Amino acid sequence: QVQLVEAGGGSVQAGGSLRLSCAASGLSFRSSNMAWFRQVPGKDREFVAGISWISGRASYADSVKDRFTISRDNAKTTVYLQMTSLKSEDTSVYSCAAGRSVVFSRSATEYTYWGQGTQVTVSS
Repeated sequence: QVQLVEAGGGSVQAGGSLRLSCAASGLSFRSSNMAWFRQVPGKDREFVAGISWISGRASYADSVKDRFTISRDNAKTTVYLQMTSLKSEDTSVYSCAAGRSVVFSRSATEYTYWGQGTQVTVSS
C-alpha cells in the first residue's frame, strides 16, 4: 500500500520560512517523479515544484522560483520543500505527489499517488 505522509505545515508570518517533508512508502521511490502541489478552496490545484527521478532536475512555478527549494533523499524515501520569504498568497493546503512517468510533468494528472495535504498559513 502506497503512503505519502506530509509534515511541517503550520502558521508563519510573512517573510518567514517553513520546511515541508513527505515520507513515502510502498512505492519505488527512486524511480518516481515527486512534486508538490497546492490548492485553496474554490481554486484549481496548482503545481508548486517537482523533481525528476531520471535527471534529478528541479522545476518550479514562477510564483515560487527563487523562494522555494525542492529536494529528495532517496535513502530516506522523503521529499522536502524548503519555503522561504513566504507571502500571504502562499497560504494553501500543500500536497505531495508521486508519479512514474518517464517524462517529468507539471500536470496533476501525471501523478498517481497523493498525500493528505498539510496546511500552510502565512499571515501578513
